[in-house]
Amino acid sequence: MASSTLTLTLILLVLTISTLLAESASYTPAPSTKKLMNTIDSCWRSKPNWAANRRALADCAVGFGKNAIGGKYGAIYVVTDPSDDAANPKPGTLRYGVIQSKPLWITFARSMVIRLKNELMINSYKTIDGRGAKVEIGYGPCITIAHVSHVIIHGIGIHDCKPGYSGVVRDSPTHAGRRKGSDGDGIVMFASTDVWIDHCSLSNCYDGLIDVIHASTGVTISNNFFTNHDKVMLFGHDDSNLEDRVIKVTVVFNHFGPGLVQRMPRVRLGYAHVANNKYSQWQMYAIGGSANPTIFSEGNYFMAPNRAEIKQVTKREVKNGWQNWKWRTSRDRFMNGAYFVTSGYGTTATGYSKTQSFPVADGSMVPALTSDAGPLTCAANGSC
Repeated sequence: MASSTLTLTLILLVLTISTLLAESASYTPAPSTKKLMNTIDSCWRSKPNWAANRRALADCAVGFGKNAIGGKYGAIYVVTDPSDDAANPKPGTLRYGVIQSKPLWITFARSMVIRLKNELMINSYKTIDGRGAKVEIGYGPCITIAHVSHVIIHGIGIHDCKPGYSGVVRDSPTHAGRRKGSDGDGIVMFASTDVWIDHCSLSNCYDGLIDVIHASTGVTISNNFFTNHDKVMLFGHDDSNLEDRVIKVTVVFNHFGPGLVQRMPRVRLGYAHVANNKYSQWQMYAIGGSANPTIFSEGNYFMAPNRAEIKQVTKREVKNGWQNWKWRTSRDRFMNGAYFVTSGYGTTATGYSKTQSFPVADGSMVPALTSDAGPLTCAANGSC
């Protein structure tokens, strides 16, 4: 009798352990809905004296745009006038500040809506810092970052951007050239390096919201809130523009919100690390590409649309020949039937330096980590 009882006990113990192991192997963490400060924000938002040391923000980027210092070593320039003159900007306007040759940290005296007369050409070593005010750029041509380096854009709203006009646009104190007219992007980067776009909102522009093209690299796009737009982000000018093989972009802690169709991002030729972003549905696809790009999707939260035919996260813009492209997923969370089609062999590792590296959370944590995406409400004598 004792022997039978012992045998039964051992059998029950083995079954219990087996069940626990099976449950552990299939366990998916429930999404966290509480607010949680991410790696970038915890670098500066926890400090109540942020307004007295605005330039500390320049130490907080992660990923490929980590080296962007903007106007960290320059004076504070305060925008007091929302008007604009593309060829001969007045002191006190945004354009006058961004074209200067010296480094500047640009802030705003009050909330304002800036309707630019033509595309805003930003010079090197500039920070546009909208904290402490509600700053919008819209209803006209928007931002061009061309052949420059070390630009930070933080805490502004960019929306309803229109194509630029043929005409003279000043890009430095000593040079004004004739431009043929911009495409109507929110922000476009041409042949530029060390750029960081953080805590902005972008929506409803004529062309793309953010384009990274013509060998631009060393870019981080973080903590932004994207809504109501078709072609959200493009990395790489076209399939034959081989210089774009050098493109490296980190897309992290962003919220891709309602009303978005595609290109979150679309990548050509280069490399994109897409990490800890929240995707609140899409109308065609979320992440796409062509011309053999490398895409590493890590720790994202994908909420698929209800339509069965568009639940796939990924889209290759070719009919065949993509099987060797390196597209990988790791610790992503797929909701409502979302799925990611992987491809290729070999590593998709970021190759980050020690200073560029950052901890990537499981996708279940993303709703909490992206809960404050977009411009923050910051009080000058308090926290953000």
